[in-house]
Amino acid sequence: MGIAFVSPTLVGGGSGSMVIAAHLRRPSMIVAFSTSGLKRAKWYEYLVRFALGGLVTAGAGLIAKDISPSFGGLFLAFPAILAASSTLVEKHERERKEEKGLLGKYRGRHAAGADCAGAAMASIGLIAFAIFAWKLLPEHSLPAVITGATLLWALISASIWWLWKRNFPHRLVRSLRSFKPRHDPSATH
Repeated sequence: MGIAFVSPTLVGGGSGSMVIAAHLRRPSMIVAFSTSGLKRAKWYEYLVRFALGGLVTAGAGLIAKDISPSFGGLFLAFPAILAASSTLVEKHERERKEEKGLLGKYRGRHAAGADCAGAAMASIGLIAFAIFAWKLLPEHSLPAVITGATLLWALISASIWWLWKRNFPHRLVRSLRSFKPRHDPSATH
């Protein structure tokens, strides 16, 4: 597999610079379950994730108690674990490449970026989860609503990822750009 990105080339200088964007080739990705990351992580890295997540959750609880539950709920979506995870993904990927004698700085950044892209896709599913729970919890049982909301989150998040991997957003934008409305001779100018 080749390099998955091409950096834009800067032409000229000063305030009148132009950026020429190169054509981006989307790499194919094989999704697999691997436990090797668990072996590379240190015990304190898990502790950092746990502590950040716990602090954010406790803070959201205090805000919900003092101000209102809906305002406190805003802080439950804070990406505490994502921030910790992104730094760890970058560090582990960089170290893995450097062990092989390669420059791992860019690979680590791109791996962390890919991790964040997946989180962004899953956050759309999280919105559906929250709306589903918000609307159904008052009239239905907690286990049934949480189960349904979790299934909805998984379905929406996986669907967005599947569409993204099939290049759907880029094809849609390309087709919208090439769309030319028909000229209507009966329209007056």
